[in-house]
Amino acid sequence: MISTKTVVVLGAAYGGPRAAQVLAAGIPQGWRVLLVDRNSHMNNIYIFPRLAVLPGHEHKAFIASHKIFLTEEPPLLHRRLQASVTSINQKFITLSRSFPEHDLPTETVPFDYLIYALGSHLPAPLNLWDPAPSKPGKGRQLPVYHGMKSEGIAWMQEHQKIVEDAPTVLVVGGGALGIQKTPEFATDIASVHPTKKVTLLHSRRRLLPRFDEEMHTEILSHIEGVDNIDVILGERLDLSSVNEESGKTNEHGQRVVRTISGREIAADLIVRSVSAGATFQTLLCTGQTPNTGLLKELDPATVNPTDSLAHVLRTMQLGVLSAPPTSTGELAAVLNQVSLSDESLEEPKKETTPYPHMFVIGDAADAFGAIPAGHNAYYQGEVAARNIIRLIKKSEGIEDEPLELYSPGPPRIKVSLGLGKAVFQSGDMVGHRTGDPDDLGAAQMWPLFGINITDDDQMYE
Repeated sequence: MISTKTVVVLGAAYGGPRAAQVLAAGIPQGWRVLLVDRNSHMNNIYIFPRLAVLPGHEHKAFIASHKIFLTEEPPLLHRRLQASVTSINQKFITLSRSFPEHDLPTETVPFDYLIYALGSHLPAPLNLWDPAPSKPGKGRQLPVYHGMKSEGIAWMQEHQKIVEDAPTVLVVGGGALGIQKTPEFATDIASVHPTKKVTLLHSRRRLLPRFDEEMHTEILSHIEGVDNIDVILGERLDLSSVNEESGKTNEHGQRVVRTISGREIAADLIVRSVSAGATFQTLLCTGQTPNTGLLKELDPATVNPTDSLAHVLRTMQLGVLSAPPTSTGELAAVLNQVSLSDESLEEPKKETTPYPHMFVIGDAADAFGAIPAGHNAYYQGEVAARNIIRLIKKSEGIEDEPLELYSPGPPRIKVSLGLGKAVFQSGDMVGHRTGDPDDLGAAQMWPLFGINITDDDQMYE
């Protein structure tokens, strides 16, 4: 295959931009990096729960991307393209549009190396792309979003008004990210609107189960100490009770839903997934699913059917899953070949892949126990980018270094517990923080995209 000297990075949230930056800084001369994302900007989803409730800061969550390669002037070869990816082949991707101004005259873009950083399908309002109800609903409706910052701001402002208009709110949690963000939504709503009654319903008996139990204890202790929050753990919402056709209301006009056990809960606003055609105000908070559909279409063996995560090697290269024995006879044949003698205790065979030029990072990757989080995607992006640079240099006879292996770092998380309060875990340490700014330090993320903030007005870019 003739080299196009092109590295494509799909996804410009947390891991993708960092990979593109490392590539742009270290790739041999003559190579170009194409960073593709459907948004005009970076959506900083970690502050979405707060800014979807607290007015006046929503513009800070949408980070400008014109300096994403960390250069003052536009780079000569590297480009950030706003488009959706419609398909992936071993040699090219197909985009939703062409870019003739960047010497990409068709939707088909050939590549030599690819980094897949498309993350997860997120619950609304973390996912602004979630479709708005198709029929006029009761009360306000969230506007349609097509990837522009102005649309994102309008979306957030409307969400704030929906929350403000509801005297009572039911927040329903579930899924890995939902587990993290559910208490943040509940505590932020209760803190910003202290006269509202907020109920937190969670299907598990423990919050943040992938972190130390002390995190659960601290969060629950805080929530139980807030007068306007009720918490219900270990109860799962019966989704049939949310069906608009057979929906139940009480004498106050509130929607009444029930749990699987039959417990009824009434609220003016139910914070869960938006359903098409809804006539009662519902919003969000069920968990995320890995965005690996394009990889599954490329090769189903690259994606685990159990959790939809892409199989990767320690180098972050896309791999294929080993096919398990398909019958009892085949399994017995394999077991008969196993020897328990000391002579058989050899180093495991090094895993290889038919896709050595393709890498997967972030929430889409089954990355050896790494918790789905922006900081993990960031470091995985660095590993993938450095390995691509090494592969290129080897192919051009410049140098031959072994590929870098990725190992997850210790668990890290910070969970907002309302205005000015948070609980965090870093490694084995769990603690409290107070005094965080209302916008949760939104400006701190902008320098990672090449923009140093000295005035809040800069974040209107």
